[in-house]
Amino acid sequence: MQYIKLQIGCMLVILYIVITYVKATKKGKIPCNRIFDALMVAAPWAVFFDGLTAWFVNHMDLIPAAVNRAAHLLFFVFMDLTIIITAMYMYDLLIGFKHGNQKKKYWFIIPGAVSLLLIIAGIRQLTYIQGKTTWYSMGFSVYVCFATIICYYGAILYLLITRHRFLPKEKIFGTLSFIIVPGIILAVQIRYPEVLLTSIFPMILILGIYIDFENPSIRRLTLHSEEMVDSFATLVENRDNNTGGHIKRTRAYVDLILQKMRHDKRYRDIMTRDYIVNVKNAAPLHDIGKIATPDSILQKPGKLTDEEYAIMKEHAAKGGEIIQNTFHNLENPEFKQIAYEVARFHHEKYNGKGYPEGLCGEEIPLHARIMAIADVFDAISQKRCYRDAMPVEECFAIIEKGAGEDFDPALTEIFLNAKAEIIQLMRRTDGGRQ
Repeated sequence: MQYIKLQIGCMLVILYIVITYVKATKKGKIPCNRIFDALMVAAPWAVFFDGLTAWFVNHMDLIPAAVNRAAHLLFFVFMDLTIIITAMYMYDLLIGFKHGNQKKKYWFIIPGAVSLLLIIAGIRQLTYIQGKTTWYSMGFSVYVCFATIICYYGAILYLLITRHRFLPKEKIFGTLSFIIVPGIILAVQIRYPEVLLTSIFPMILILGIYIDFENPSIRRLTLHSEEMVDSFATLVENRDNNTGGHIKRTRAYVDLILQKMRHDKRYRDIMTRDYIVNVKNAAPLHDIGKIATPDSILQKPGKLTDEEYAIMKEHAAKGGEIIQNTFHNLENPEFKQIAYEVARFHHEKYNGKGYPEGLCGEEIPLHARIMAIADVFDAISQKRCYRDAMPVEECFAIIEKGAGEDFDPALTEIFLNAKAEIIQLMRRTDGGRQ
């Protein structure tokens, strides 16, 4: 037992997390993170074989050499998988694999596959060394595992350094801790190989990820917050008889534009997972200021007078105020700021002739410029009680004509290039024309 006490302690911690997580998510109310699920499979086996090999190398007179070598091979394989999976998790946490980034997975899989093959090829070169207190193993396969950590975690660290301006601080600090702690363990293990701290590595990672990002209680609160946002938006829409389905369609258009922007070099750095989720979730709140607009104006079955239009225009500024006052205790400051700017500035025009502040060009926040295109397109493409919906081709022509005047020209180009997909969204979403 003296050789596997640490591994037993680490295994108990990991099993507690696995059981707690599975119990909380098995009902399906909280969506599972497939990468974290894979980590909860690989990490326990890595710790198990770490303990097994620690016992085997100190009882080589009892264990056949082939069995000992096979146990070491499985240990290196599962430890290597743990490194690869945690790096994938960190990338997905920061940037995200969804929305057209599926190809990025191959950049994680290919080097990992090579490292696994090298581990298998080098297992015959494994040697056993007697230290002061314990035997330990060294060899080519061990060095490959060390190199895998440096390669993968170095890439994530580079990502943090180059994109830190666009990433949430809590995710930066959380990811840094996932890199620094294994780095310290790696340094100690290289300097003092007989210490055998490797089992702490997967335990610390799975514990940190669970506490910071995958805790079911925290994720449940996040889902409730998103439901509350949608409820606010639905409340506003239900007061306006002219805009049935508006928030659903505009949200879909915004999401599509964001997906396309991920493939554009101009926006690649800012298109992180959190930015996309925050903008998509903020889109339904763009007209929340209309909750303060009188029904006589909001539901008027005809063209507004100049005085009424002036009152209607106030919804943009009031929307920003409502978000600031309502979400002031929100734990996601990035979402609050984006929602505020989307609500307040989605009627600003690229030429500076919009409202409420007359901002122009890139003075207008990027997410508000995206929202402006989605909002106007849906407004002109849908039927109102005082006019019929415009033909689809005419709607696209209006957006094209507004490039550089009403709308960001680069974003307009992205929108128009997705014309076929926009039409499909119109047909799929509630209220869209067939």
